[in-house]
Amino acid sequence: MIMIITIDGPAAAGKGTLAKNLSQKYNYAYFDTGMVYRAVGLEMYLQGKDLSDQDSALKIAQNLTFEHMHELAQNPDFRSALGGKNASIVSAYPEVRAALLKMQQDFATAPVFADGTPAQGVIYDGRDTGTVVCPHADVKFFITASAEVRAERRYKEFLQKGMKADYEEVLAEVKARDERDANRATAPMKPAADAIIFDTSNLNINEVTEKACEVIDEKQKR
Repeated sequence: MIMIITIDGPAAAGKGTLAKNLSQKYNYAYFDTGMVYRAVGLEMYLQGKDLSDQDSALKIAQNLTFEHMHELAQNPDFRSALGGKNASIVSAYPEVRAALLKMQQDFATAPVFADGTPAQGVIYDGRDTGTVVCPHADVKFFITASAEVRAERRYKEFLQKGMKADYEEVLAEVKARDERDANRATAPMKPAADAIIFDTSNLNINEVTEKACEVIDEKQKR
């Protein structure tokens, strides 16, 4: 039986690192669902499309493949502040979300590792994986932290990567992205009713991972 674990939450809350830690510990496949929106947003940018052009965004989403998504992931702007902003904008379009939903859901039925070998479980990392993508998941987490803490983390991340960054601008974008994610018409970001919520403002990643493992281990015993 395939075990499905979802980890949702706002940007820079620590969900990506937690997902990777859990994937390694339990030897489960890892799916960062934000990649599909980053891919669409970046492709729009590379093609010179206006981000408000929903028809173009939908067409790109409908033709997106895993192979092309991984090619786009090699672009420096894929994980940049620009990439995150573009992803947040296109992810607010209901038609785009609908076009990419099946790709995300299908992965849970037959999860595989990067080399194509099958996995016995999958860790989803996103914003609506526990509420929309896999509402039937075995374990659901929602990871959050204050906007200021998350902005500081993202700011340091950009500097470590050699990118230019201004803390106040990063904070403003974090708050703007939270606003877009929480108020979009389709699949607004919110914890699933049965999600376990961790506020990581005063927790390090090892503490969060330990707490998450306790929950998963207890679920597996059942």
